[in-house]
Amino acid sequence: MEGSFFSSHFLPALLIFLSLTSYVNLSSAARPAADKASTEFIRTSCGTTTYPRLCYTSLSAHASVIQTSPKLLADTALAVTLSTARSTSSLMSKMVQSHGLKPREVAAMHDCVEELSDSVDQLRRAMGEMTQIKGSNFGLMMNDIQTWVSAALTDEDTCTDGFAGNAMNGNLKTTVRARVVNMAHMTSNALGLINSYASLHN
Repeated sequence: MEGSFFSSHFLPALLIFLSLTSYVNLSSAARPAADKASTEFIRTSCGTTTYPRLCYTSLSAHASVIQTSPKLLADTALAVTLSTARSTSSLMSKMVQSHGLKPREVAAMHDCVEELSDSVDQLRRAMGEMTQIKGSNFGLMMNDIQTWVSAALTDEDTCTDGFAGNAMNGNLKTTVRARVVNMAHMTSNALGLINSYASLHN
């Protein structure tokens, strides 16, 4: 009787437990392999950009989202760049209100804030278009995206031009250039990955 109870109750439960354990172990083993494939895909793709190290460090944390998809890689690069652009633009808007700025610094900061606002708008439009892109209108929509991201990069470069030369030095120039140059480099990388994705459909 006891043997029958063991067979009918404990043994099926044991088999279920072992099967679940095997599934968990297999899933755990598969996950690192998938993550490794994703990070290697990101590393290889970033190798084609102008700033590969920045590209990899800014995107590798999103490997589980990107997987090995050129579309998701371009999407994520654009999203990360837009997020950086927004935070940089917000910082510049606060800095322009700082006390003790020289007239030339105030003028350069106002111009920079305007350029960065335009850049954020261009990146936002590109991001919106990327989420809507379809096969039938792929070429036309991708052309718009490339145009907007290129325009954003031009706006960022124009901002840093206002702080060029030796006439303006000090902490303000150092801070502005560091933040905006980083933003421009990320935009350049995003454009490179977008171009690579677009080339797959040519």
